[in-house]
Amino acid sequence: MVLTVLIVTYFLPKKPRFRYEFEKGKVWLNKDLVSPFSFAILKTTPQVLTDKKDALENILPIYKYNPEMFSAIEDAYLNEFDVKWKTNGFPENERQKYKTASYKILASIYSKGIISLTTKHQKNRKNYDVSLLNNNVSKTINTQDLLTIQTALDYFKNNFKIKNENIQESVVGLIQNHLQPNILFDEPLTTIVQNNTINSLSTTHGMVQKGELIIAKNNVIDEETYQKLESFKATYEAQTKIIGDSTLVYLGQILLVGFNLSLLMVFLQMFRKDIFADNRQLSLLLLVITTMLLALTWAIKLNLPTLYYIPYCIVPIIIRILFDTRLALYLHLLVILIAGFFVPNSFEFVYYQITAGMVAIYSIRNLVKREQLLLSALFILTSYFISFIGIGLLREGSFKEIEWVNFVPFIVSVLLSLIAYPIIYAFERVFGITSDVALIELTNTNNKLLRELAFKAPGTFQHSLQVANLAEAAIFKIGGNSLLVRAGALYHDIGKIENPQYFIENQNTAVSPHDKLPYEQSAQIIIKHVLKGIEITRRHQLPESVIDFIRTHHGNTRVDYFYQSFLKNSPEKFVDENIFRYPGPIPFSKETGVLMLADSVEAASRSIKNPDAQSINDLVERIINYKLEQNQLDNCDLTLKDLETIKLIFKTMLMSIYHVRIDYLQTV
Repeated sequence: MVLTVLIVTYFLPKKPRFRYEFEKGKVWLNKDLVSPFSFAILKTTPQVLTDKKDALENILPIYKYNPEMFSAIEDAYLNEFDVKWKTNGFPENERQKYKTASYKILASIYSKGIISLTTKHQKNRKNYDVSLLNNNVSKTINTQDLLTIQTALDYFKNNFKIKNENIQESVVGLIQNHLQPNILFDEPLTTIVQNNTINSLSTTHGMVQKGELIIAKNNVIDEETYQKLESFKATYEAQTKIIGDSTLVYLGQILLVGFNLSLLMVFLQMFRKDIFADNRQLSLLLLVITTMLLALTWAIKLNLPTLYYIPYCIVPIIIRILFDTRLALYLHLLVILIAGFFVPNSFEFVYYQITAGMVAIYSIRNLVKREQLLLSALFILTSYFISFIGIGLLREGSFKEIEWVNFVPFIVSVLLSLIAYPIIYAFERVFGITSDVALIELTNTNNKLLRELAFKAPGTFQHSLQVANLAEAAIFKIGGNSLLVRAGALYHDIGKIENPQYFIENQNTAVSPHDKLPYEQSAQIIIKHVLKGIEITRRHQLPESVIDFIRTHHGNTRVDYFYQSFLKNSPEKFVDENIFRYPGPIPFSKETGVLMLADSVEAASRSIKNPDAQSINDLVERIINYKLEQNQLDNCDLTLKDLETIKLIFKTMLMSIYHVRIDYLQTV
């Protein structure tokens, strides 16, 4: 428990908590709030976004003039001009004249600048303003005042006109090959300017002075006041984070979490002593609490838009299936109360989660079908939806004003709660806890172990089925875990797989193998089926709760047939009664007690030669009274009323099994 407290509190946020809860449109029910210090009023998120948008629209894209581009091109152009002139056989005496003329025009084009237009800056228009950077000097210019490759080529054609069309066409083609943009968009520099501009924007407007009234009691929190309260909260948390002692904040968290877990321990000690005394089950509960609160801490550190994405209802689902309703609700309350300190609008949060948790618990009384988990998820989502609409109407007073997109986190949370199913299986394997789902799997008669029992000891298998029916009907009527008692009944005689011929229900001949054995050895063979059953079931990794039925179904009674036979045939010999007595323990729960009675009654009923209502009635009464006299039911919480109910059910079912008709004439 101490380790849980330390882990949870170590990772929880350490900032001091603002003392007031408030919502836009609600009445301020606290006393008049006067500012204890001066603070700036923060702009709302839409205002900040609008300012950023306006600022970005006013920033022109930065293009940089590259004077070195022409230097790299001019030598290549002049050399290629000479080569092309000679190749085409143009007059040599005119070469220099046209070379110089074309070069000057090309130089003027690069001097004027060739720009590469960017589609994202055009915004459905051909030309746009840019900030042109040349020698670290910036000036605003429109792209229509600059040349593109096409307009530069047109400019050359208009200024280089000669009579010889062949020469003109050749020079124009050469110029076209040497036109490249020398005014290029500088995206990194533009981004830096944009970021600097955004960072320099003010996020505040106006001030609240020290001693100024922020809001008076019973006033409605309007838009302006709400923003003042938000600004006050942000400033308060920032100041306390610097000035406040984080060690004391940590101490406060330890006190709160420790107190809550102490209440859990008191609850377990008073009402669930079995869990309190079992370190494995206790560790499971603390692991669930720790994991859930660490998930909350992780979500806070990730700065999720809302903490409603976390599947809080997974806690009551898991605990309800593995334990019971009361513990599931208590543990859910504990987690939600702690989480409430770290979420905005704590009361709303607690209301949402407690109601959804209660619905989750009620919707999964017993997880015996796969669709129950999906139905439970649907019920939880419905609970969230009803609460969401109710709170929305309470806050806004109109369906139109409800922000339906805020319901999406609840949908995600419910979907995430479906991972409870594999988690339950993992917890069962790791912590040795048996859920109803596991019991249903065990009671499947196609189970490998039960199929082996049916094949090797068919009589025992049929006996186990009848015992299961009797015990299940009885425990269902008096209250208890009917699935558990059925599983226990099916496996209680599993040890008879070894040496099945020594048990009368599996003997097909009149000759018994016990006829050739001493009474002590026969008794030990019979008793040994309990120990063998425990060994077999543990080898097959059956839950201890099922193995308990094997250990207790005979209690510490004697194998009376062989004991009495020994006394009758060897009166002169000293007898150690323990040789003829089962090792125990005696039953210690309603379920194990009912199984012992059902086992004895069903086995004895097979010895009735002519079963009728009276003989069955006498048999049930005699066996149950005998178990009471032998103190076999001392440790199980069966009342006398329970025993009378059990007797009635056994008698009724045995009469149905043996087709006994009641003589109504004798009852008139």
